[in-house]
Amino acid sequence: MFGPCYSSALLALEAQKVMEMRLVKLAWGGFEAHTEAQLMVSEKVSAALEAAGTLLTGGSPETVIARFREHVAANTTRLSAPGDGLI
Repeated sequence: MFGPCYSSALLALEAQKVMEMRLVKLAWGGFEAHTEAQLMVSEKVSAALEAAGTLLTGGSPETVIARFREHVAANTTRLSAPGDGLI
């Protein structure tokens, strides 16, 4: 509707919550923090490869941003699940 700038701004705002929840989890330390750190790095690599593949096959930046927002939403749901120690 408003183009990639609006979607990018929403992505930045939504990602802030994930970063907050991850930092809390990492600050607690232990096995969960170690697992989260590994998951975070693997997700970043996977997302970068997915974005590159989308762009190389003719996809638009808007498509990449929309997919990143899906990943962020999934992480928000996962990290805020009861029993995760964050709520």
